[in-house]
Amino acid sequence: MTRQKRWKELPVDQVRRYLEPGPVVLLSTAHKSERAIMTLGWHMMLGYDLVGTYIWDANRSHALARASRECVINLPTEDLLDTVVRIGNCSSAEQDKFDRFGLTALPSREVDAPRIAECHAQFECRLHETRITADYPLFVWRVMHARVAASPRIPRTLHYRGDGRFTVSGREVSRRRLFRPDMLEQ
Repeated sequence: MTRQKRWKELPVDQVRRYLEPGPVVLLSTAHKSERAIMTLGWHMMLGYDLVGTYIWDANRSHALARASRECVINLPTEDLLDTVVRIGNCSSAEQDKFDRFGLTALPSREVDAPRIAECHAQFECRLHETRITADYPLFVWRVMHARVAASPRIPRTLHYRGDGRFTVSGREVSRRRLFRPDMLEQ
């Protein structure tokens, strides 16, 4: 017998604590001689190789992404949690965040934006399209090249829950046996 849940009201501005789209990432951009890193939690998969990101126009990364039409989406893990928060608390317009936080910029294969060596995975992207309105600057990126560390196989990624709190990903659970074979990725 399933136990009946007790319900409570939730302010709508806290819905994101339950529907957060995925791990927090570090988005790196570059244009001409300037580069930037921003902490980003507002992103979503739109297809197998398309990623949508909400980049507020007050972030320096917004201007660099629009100008260059490129970025790298870097996946940090638990060991970078404090750095991820600190990156989100300052502006790239004030100081180079690679230098400030001791991060290693690596060249990318397909784009001019640098990868972050300390991250578990790096996804080099080119702008596919934008949907920029007064309130919602949505960038749609096509992943052109992807790299992932050989280990650990299941990284401990960061998921922002709001109010300064994170969940760190836990164990993996398989239900592969329940899927139709044609529904599994090849």
